[in-house]
Amino acid sequence: MTSSQVLAEVNSTMKTTEATTQAFENIVRTRRSIRVFECHAIPETIMRRCLDLTLLAPNSSNLQPWEFYWVRDEAKKEQLAKCCLGQPAAVTAAEMVVCVARRDTWKRNRKWMLELLDQANASNPVPASAKRYYKTLVPLACGQGPGYLLGPFKKLVMNLIGLRKPSPRGPAGKSDMRVWAHKTTALACQNLMLSLRAYGYDSCPMEGFDGARVKRLLSLPRGAEICMVISAGKRSEKGVYGKQVRFPKKHFVFEV
Repeated sequence: MTSSQVLAEVNSTMKTTEATTQAFENIVRTRRSIRVFECHAIPETIMRRCLDLTLLAPNSSNLQPWEFYWVRDEAKKEQLAKCCLGQPAAVTAAEMVVCVARRDTWKRNRKWMLELLDQANASNPVPASAKRYYKTLVPLACGQGPGYLLGPFKKLVMNLIGLRKPSPRGPAGKSDMRVWAHKTTALACQNLMLSLRAYGYDSCPMEGFDGARVKRLLSLPRGAEICMVISAGKRSEKGVYGKQVRFPKKHFVFEV
């Protein structure tokens, strides 16, 4: 390849990268929490693609402690809007997704991971360390014993080890497992909202809801916890209540 051909390839790559970054920045900057939506349906194919992209979010040890309930039944959707306190973002939404954190599914999902690792063949070998991780370390990290009774003991042991060397201090107990599951689920929620924006639709992540009623509406098990309810649709001109407010970066971003 001649020097001119190399230069042409570099320039082409730079232009492609610049276009991609500009498109992504536009998606991030134009995403807003929309409070009122137009009466405009979201095509089913787009919703399904957005939900597929949602599941590609990063998550702890690939244990995927999340569930997403796309509420399509009109009666349930009406009830869900009531559970969301009748706020306009829920009442006018074309679609609604209940995002659920599951601190109690790690054993099942760990089993699935081990089954996938066992299916690896000689042409695509899996490091032995990966299998050891799921067989040994994951149970040590996520296991809390019956009724989470091992939590205080784990915290004590982790803190004692941490006196001598860097050591993880959690999760230890129910509260730590809740944080673990909600943190991962929230990452996926962002994927969903950005995906909708990329396809020209908008969303509103709602925390104002009656969680107990939503769980009953969807017949969710005891271990399920609602992270947020995301409404989606085409933004109305009245849907943005004001300019986006962000406090000075110096209060939140630090270079150390």
